[in-house]
Amino acid sequence: MMTAIFATMFLALLVLWLGRRAIAIGLLAICLALSVWLFLFEIYSPDYGFRMPWLQTERTAPAAAQRG
Repeated sequence: MMTAIFATMFLALLVLWLGRRAIAIGLLAICLALSVWLFLFEIYSPDYGFRMPWLQTERTAPAAAQRG
């Protein structure tokens, strides 16, 4: 999905370079919509949504202290 987002952004930059500003703004809006959709899809994912394993804030005891 990130490929589609970056491809849309690249197309917007290419179209802007070719002088079609209105089309480029539309492509950027599509890029933003895809980004928001991907964010919401990952947050509401049944696998790890809302858990965000990369942001674990739980404190756990070191392994040596648990054995002893």
